[in-house]
Amino acid sequence: MVYIDYNGKKIFYNLKKCDSKTVVIFLHGSGGDASTWKNQLNDINSYSAIALDLPSHGNSDRFEMLSLDLYVDILKCLFDSLNYDQTIVCGHSLGGAVIQSYYFKYPKDLDALILMSTGAKLRVSPAILDSLRRDYEEYLKYLNNVAFSKKTTNSIIQEYKNKSSLIGAEITYQDFKICDNFNLFDQTKLIKAPCLIICGTDDKLTPVKYSQYFHDNIINSKLELIENGGHMVMLEKSKEVNEAIRKFIEDLD
Repeated sequence: MVYIDYNGKKIFYNLKKCDSKTVVIFLHGSGGDASTWKNQLNDINSYSAIALDLPSHGNSDRFEMLSLDLYVDILKCLFDSLNYDQTIVCGHSLGGAVIQSYYFKYPKDLDALILMSTGAKLRVSPAILDSLRRDYEEYLKYLNNVAFSKKTTNSIIQEYKNKSSLIGAEITYQDFKICDNFNLFDQTKLIKAPCLIICGTDDKLTPVKYSQYFHDNIINSKLELIENGGHMVMLEKSKEVNEAIRKFIEDLD
């Protein structure tokens, strides 16, 4: 297991090394962890890959309070510990908010962005926030209904539910509150880095119009819509997602 130290606390990341000077750092969404990216780390061999556990998630140490600024600081700490010629960050949902915020704070650090199932603002349904406070099991059932395409197999859904339940209601609630307060809508046009935008056509939480907004407002961007993929498109349609990422990186060279 690999860790970075952040003010005396351990932050876990999963590293897959490759004979390449390019690295892609993957950031999970609300209530997730590094295992969200298992299919990306297992299947892609043309670059090095890192899947990070944000604070209080997965194998990282627990923090009393979570915030977008904390997540950005953690990503900076990880970046400063690495030595690659080309660094690309991929953020899913909440992770997308983190990498957008990071880009505007440290634009020279990143060579490209991958915005997956995310938006320039991420308002959260009051029903989600309420269920997290009132009935966590109700939230998990609701998540099953909205986070996946109806065509996704139950085994994928159940495995994700089991992993999410380990994160717990309070941490997931803080994540969603970060999303609910996130809004860089008016700054999207200022993104100059190459961007790959990925969204499942069946995504109910961050629908296609969110990704289309990115594509319409980021000059150097490519939009990949994944048929029959929901919000958890990296799990549901890993082959298509991995191919889109591989092609995007090839085109950067």
